[in-house]
Amino acid sequence: MSTATAPAATGGEPLVAYDDATARYDVVIGLEVHVELGTATKMFDGSSTAFGAEPNTQVSPVSLGLPGALPVVNRTAVEHGIRIGLALDCTIAEMCRFARKNYFYPDMPKNFQTSQYDEPIAADGHLDVVLEDGTPWRVEVERAHLEEDTGKSTHVGGATGRIHGADHSLVDYNRAGIPLVEIVTRPVTGAGARAPEVARAYVAALRDLLRALGVSEARMEQGQMRADVNVSLRPSPDAPLGTRTETKNVNSFRSVERAVRYEVSRQAAVLDAGGSVLQETRHWHEDTGITTSGRVKSDADDYRYFPEPDLVPMTPSRAWVEEVRASLPELPVARRARLQAEWGYSDLEMRDVVNAGLLDVISATVAQGASPAAARKWWGGELARTANAREVEVTALPVGPAEVAELAGLVESGRVTDRMAREVLEGVLAGEGTPTEVVTARGLEVVSDESALVTAVDEALAANPDVAEKIRGGKVQAAGAVVGAVMKATRGAADAKRVRELVLERVGGPQA
Repeated sequence: MSTATAPAATGGEPLVAYDDATARYDVVIGLEVHVELGTATKMFDGSSTAFGAEPNTQVSPVSLGLPGALPVVNRTAVEHGIRIGLALDCTIAEMCRFARKNYFYPDMPKNFQTSQYDEPIAADGHLDVVLEDGTPWRVEVERAHLEEDTGKSTHVGGATGRIHGADHSLVDYNRAGIPLVEIVTRPVTGAGARAPEVARAYVAALRDLLRALGVSEARMEQGQMRADVNVSLRPSPDAPLGTRTETKNVNSFRSVERAVRYEVSRQAAVLDAGGSVLQETRHWHEDTGITTSGRVKSDADDYRYFPEPDLVPMTPSRAWVEEVRASLPELPVARRARLQAEWGYSDLEMRDVVNAGLLDVISATVAQGASPAAARKWWGGELARTANAREVEVTALPVGPAEVAELAGLVESGRVTDRMAREVLEGVLAGEGTPTEVVTARGLEVVSDESALVTAVDEALAANPDVAEKIRGGKVQAAGAVVGAVMKATRGAADAKRVRELVLERVGGPQA
């Protein structure tokens, strides 16, 4: 049995090495993803949902929970919920209703959340994802339900930004009432040590789906998409499910993966020591890579759900559902398959493109006229290396699909060589203009004057008489020395292939 050791992160609990933990315990995970819907107004009132407004300027009696204020359901939010459900292959309810979920949060003005409980708008679906090595994985979706968001508390003072140690707290109700869809998976079993990878792949695939549907920008850094990560351990796959913890509001793919790994190691240490895992919510700390205890996790009965008396049940007509189904765009999985076939990429090439997040930018570059091979070469090669060196996303570089397509065109036309094109790209990234403008300004164009090339070749041959004799003797590879000399003399502006041809012609040696 592995010995639990304290993690390096300050304040962390005892941990078991991850590989040891997964060798001795079966990992079960579940994801609850909250998505802010891209509607102009809130779920139950007409207040704006625009991001970044001054605190408490986008509120109404409904979102403030004032007495006598009555909610009205946002039809667009309902339609977005149906779109998400259909894309996840869920069954859309013929009748669903809202309920009151009762619990106290200082930033929830009504002291209850209007949500859906046992009668969600969509249920029993799935999302197929692909892991980084190409392994397919199906994640079963239990339900997708509509609800409203809470407000936002800001804790002032103290070192952590949390309520403990703060001098005082401020509440902004602009977010209160913004439409949400919560997508809840069934327990994900059988992943073993790959559970963190499955969790990350699922959240990433879900974000891609939501963006394709046009229902949300799903920007995790703005809180538009947040994942609650559930983890439990059991001694074997045939044992009952273990007690789970729920790490709240994880807001990046990397953090989802790290949170699963940490909880597996932490819970294994608790169980190894003969303890019991506490069913609780936990907080994820991005800086230290650990989770800490939040509050004891409530069961459904503790929330005292009951039907919302101010809202009648919703009965989406089958005609409306089919109308929404007919309007669904091409979904990410189908789009990837189509593009791979059109571009002629191998499975490995396509997987690398997807894993690097380059699918959209390559598609846009091809649309600008570049060949699929050239688009992949530049985005996945030189630009990816530059982005890595600058520690930014490749799409954050100051170059776009139009410039890359233009650069590829310059190479294809023979106006610049590959080596010259890399220098052109440096100029574009430095803000010197478009590729064509950089070529002109830096004088990087390939020498196309045949007489100038012949002169350069003759001069190089005269300087290397022994090379000429070797070529005449059948050692064609010796031409490389003269080609190199010509390329140096022309500062790389000659076509190396044509230079080689001229060398062999002038020497009178073999042309192979």
